[in-house]
Amino acid sequence: MPQAAGGLDLGGIQTALAADGLDAWLLYDFHGLNPIAVEVTGLNRRAGHLATRRWYYLIPASGEPRGLVHAIERGALDHLPGAISRYAGRDELESGLHALLNGVRRVAMEYSPRCAIPYLARVDAGTVELVRQLGVEVVSSGDLVQRFAAVWDEAAIDTHRRASEKLYRIKDRAFATVSERMATGAPTTEYDIQRLMTGWFREEGLVSDSPPIVAAAGNAGNPHYMPTQAEHSAIRPGEIVLLDLWGKLDRPGAVFADITWVGYTGTRPPDRFAHAFATVAAARDAAASLVQRTASAGSGREPLRGWQVDRAASTVLRSAGYGEHVLHRTGHSLGESVHGNGVNMDDYETHDDRRLLPGTGFTIEPGLYFDDFGIRSEINMLIRDHDAVVTGPLQAEIVALA
Repeated sequence: MPQAAGGLDLGGIQTALAADGLDAWLLYDFHGLNPIAVEVTGLNRRAGHLATRRWYYLIPASGEPRGLVHAIERGALDHLPGAISRYAGRDELESGLHALLNGVRRVAMEYSPRCAIPYLARVDAGTVELVRQLGVEVVSSGDLVQRFAAVWDEAAIDTHRRASEKLYRIKDRAFATVSERMATGAPTTEYDIQRLMTGWFREEGLVSDSPPIVAAAGNAGNPHYMPTQAEHSAIRPGEIVLLDLWGKLDRPGAVFADITWVGYTGTRPPDRFAHAFATVAAARDAAASLVQRTASAGSGREPLRGWQVDRAASTVLRSAGYGEHVLHRTGHSLGESVHGNGVNMDDYETHDDRRLLPGTGFTIEPGLYFDDFGIRSEINMLIRDHDAVVTGPLQAEIVALA
């Protein structure tokens, strides 16, 4: 992610504020509830500094930034440019915030009208009310977040590509193990394969916030099914096996890769499974193609929005008669968290009208879900200045595991 000295791209932010007609960006956090503000200000990269009280940091469209911190955490924002004021009691907090916002009429915050984009809605309603009571209009910081908390630099892109390569190796090992056990008749379960994959994550130097998903038969029809030691199913012949795995390199600044593939524990999947997969793959490719065409058209074309990518995929699924089997959006942003701060490919759960910007990475993962099986195909995409690329192989057909 692009950073200037001190971890803040002040010049870039001020240029963007002026271009968007905003007086300022007000970054606010309490106890880590706003990871976007923590990321933009670089507080997450500072060791030995507590931030348990409310703090504010105002970046104006012109002039010096200024901040407000609690007196017991007086050094929390000292790494950032601008004057930092302090408060202790609640009266000092309100008067300090009033002074901080002096001359500001229109400010961006991590606010989403009607919580349309929950990943962006990080500022509590009471704080938004307080700012509004001071006569300041609050608007969404969505596009600012895209530019300054979701864009990958070349080092981050390299970590993504390397993580992607490792995930594909782990996927191949998992399918090979299932295939071997099907051939020998050795009993195996979803949890057995998940535990093996978790060990391979350690071997590959990958970390994640969760074990991978290994889902067989009807469990694959539950998009967020997760086998556990207490609850899991056997993997038997003649079933769909879905693998969803995500991880990143174990180093600061690394970003995630996230893929899903499906196999069949037999030699030839039934036509019902094959047709569902072919439709999902067509939806995936329609979405990816739209992103690539738009990126290659350059700056002369209207920017692509997240909802439009979702619409491209869902149109394929619904036109094939699968509308009632669509349960989620087409994709999500990737970052240092597997669900990043950028635009989601979503016109289903939300209407994400944020722009897809060069340097951002995200998933394309349409799926169809039934009582006895599920199909999902997940790829990762990266937008560059004049093109967009898929950062790993595309699954062309269900993998035969016998």
